[in-house]
Amino acid sequence: MKTKYNVDENGFYGQFGGAFIPEMLYPNVEELKENYLKIMAESSFQEEFNDLLQQFVGRPTPLYFAKRLSEKYNTKIYLKREDLCHTGAHKINNTIGQILVAKRLGKTRIIAETGAGQHGVATATVCALMGLECIVYMGEVDIKRQAPNVARMKMLGAEVRPATSGSKTLKDATNEAIRDWINNPIDTFYIIGSVVGPHPYPDMVARFQSVISKEIKTQLLAQEGKENPDYVIACVGGGSNAAGAFYEFLEEEAVKLIAVEAAGHGVDSGESAATSVLGKIGIIHGSKTLLMQTEDGQITEPYSISAGLDYPGVGPLHAHLHDTSRAEFIAITDSEAMQSGLEISKTEGIIPAIETAHAFSVLDKKQFLPTDIVVINLSGRGDKDLNTYIDYFKFSE
Repeated sequence: MKTKYNVDENGFYGQFGGAFIPEMLYPNVEELKENYLKIMAESSFQEEFNDLLQQFVGRPTPLYFAKRLSEKYNTKIYLKREDLCHTGAHKINNTIGQILVAKRLGKTRIIAETGAGQHGVATATVCALMGLECIVYMGEVDIKRQAPNVARMKMLGAEVRPATSGSKTLKDATNEAIRDWINNPIDTFYIIGSVVGPHPYPDMVARFQSVISKEIKTQLLAQEGKENPDYVIACVGGGSNAAGAFYEFLEEEAVKLIAVEAAGHGVDSGESAATSVLGKIGIIHGSKTLLMQTEDGQITEPYSISAGLDYPGVGPLHAHLHDTSRAEFIAITDSEAMQSGLEISKTEGIIPAIETAHAFSVLDKKQFLPTDIVVINLSGRGDKDLNTYIDYFKFSE
């Protein structure tokens, strides 16, 4: 089926995507490309995947009508409660899917990269579940600011390896993971945590995360008598939670999609991760996409108070949604996101991850109609960020 917004047979979303990889990785990526759709279509795979989503992850997650928030902004606001997934974020949907693919390909060693630590925890969790060796690469800076998640990974039996080059954050952790994969091509499967990397990863991850938007449609039909909301809002670093929340609505042009990026200290401050504004076409981690870079093509160091959003690029699907104006991109500063996180906590009794708090800031940026149905993907809970909240708001004083 030809679609405007999904990946084509060559792994491209419009002009973005593809697999720009070292020759050493070609067999791994080709093996995955040849097999992922066939494996995912098998009834035994579907059965095991759906059973684990239900019994282990706790799906379906609620689509919660946020009454006080709706009253405050005079519109209908629903929260897709991915924070209630096992491990505290949407990441587990994808790691369960990928580990089942890895097992069917006969892989025995799993590697992953992580920024905020949520994907690392989700990977360590499924490796423990399946009894497979797990190595997680994490930037040295992120290891310090996400200590609880590092402890979780270790408790789950994973080895956490620090990335000590560059900005010592997500980009560098990804570089280290790719090096490992090149050195261990036969027995190792790389579970990528977002809709980034060489084809077929962006498509595979989006498909595993599409359970989010499938559930939104079913739940909205039950609660509002219609499948489609007027708006779907999600934060974007690499963009897996947004890809999952947008997926079933991509071709439904009446559903407006809003992708929320991290402006850090301000888009023009030199300390930002707003790729849609600052990015130019380039190649990062095997994919042609929008990328923050200098005039001579060197990657610009991204910055965000949120460890999950400080990626210098964006997944090729999101680059295409931006390029075609299918999605509106809004950049939110650290201070705006932190205030939104505090407001949601006080208004709805939910402490969101700082990544997710960026998405809530859109409520102050856009005017919605009283009749609009606005779905915000509450992609993760704020436990991992309590130290950042404490330091920012000086709660400990």
